Amino acid sequence: MSESQSSKTPGLSADEEQEVSQNQPPRAAVLHEIIRAQGDQELERTLAALWWSALAAGLSMGLSMMAMGLFYARLEGDSAQVIASLGYSAGFLAVILARQQLFTENTLTAVLPVMTEPTLRNLGRLLRLWSVVLLGNLAGTVLVSYVMLNLPIFDSKTDEAFLDVGRKVMENDLSQMFAKGIISGWMIATMVWMIPSMEHAKIWIILMITYLMALGDFTHIVVGSVEVSYLVWAGEVSWPVFWMDFAAPTLIGNIIGGSFIFALISHAQIRSDSGKPPAPAPEQHKEPPHNGTS
Repeated sequence: MSESQSSKTPGLSADEEQEVSQNQPPRAAVLHEIIRAQGDQELERTLAALWWSALAAGLSMGLSMMAMGLFYARLEGDSAQVIASLGYSAGFLAVILARQQLFTENTLTAVLPVMTEPTLRNLGRLLRLWSVVLLGNLAGTVLVSYVMLNLPIFDSKTDEAFLDVGRKVMENDLSQMFAKGIISGWMIATMVWMIPSMEHAKIWIILMITYLMALGDFTHIVVGSVEVSYLVWAGEVSWPVFWMDFAAPTLIGNIIGGSFIFALISHAQIRSDSGKPPAPAPEQHKEPPHNGTS
């Protein structure tokens, strides 16, 4: 009897042992395969499907800035950020629960198929998906920020709160945009990795991770594009500043945090755990049955 079998709690029925087995958390290899399969499906989607889903995600991300601005406009004191940061989660909840295409999610899901099978075809599929999703996300964010500024939707106090949110992002210098973008990309990848193992707690995982992102003022290419493009439409920031001072360092940081740190390390862990299956035991030589004849 093996050591694992001998150490089982005595008195368990077969049904109870099966229940114990079913309640074990999935191995990292299982999570890797779930996310890899999801990424492979995304890589096979048509350009039109990717574009419209990514555009919808960019529009939905306006909910994060909208919720934060509404909170800030109605709160005062040092504790305002603690509460207003909850609003940051609104856009992520909408995008992830609606299964829309978010670029920073794809820095993990779409990368795992390439790491599993590093071919030129898979690399081409990845670059195709990244390009379409990123452009769709940014188009949606620029459009929603324009609507929020120019249509008579919010009062002046809320409009000023939106400006303050964008100004806070632009207080970061290039190195801070980049470094905070790395952390943000890593946190989103962590969230994506956690969700398959705790599907029933998906909403709480999204809330926890994105709330911490807001509290830490970490930079995110999609949410930040809503906030900073709002400043551009308001005439406080130019488009070259938007692209060079915010978008470029944040985007590179998000990719490094999600793909080159989290995805690479997670993939390396699975490769290290996989190993080779044990070799079968050699067959023992059996004497032919004795039939009693000489």
